Amino acid sequence: MSYEKVLQAQRIVIGTKQTVKALNEGQVKELIVATDAEPKVTAKLVNKASESDVPIRYVDSMKKLGKACGIEVGAATVAIIR
Repeated sequence: MSYEKVLQAQRIVIGTKQTVKALNEGQVKELIVATDAEPKVTAKLVNKASESDVPIRYVDSMKKLGKACGIEVGAATVAIIR
């Protein structure tokens, strides 16, 4: 499951703005996207990741994804950094 991948990752980037920056810099190994996040928030990231051949994994809950990252709020996206 992708939640475990986030927990085990050495370096992650949380949130859309930071993830866009990391994608543009070619640092992202894998993108994790919460399916309950607003599509207008995640669409740009998903498109950019697809263009860059970055694997995209989907999880069902922003809240659980945020918890896996160690934050108290939900996370729409998390990038696992190389």
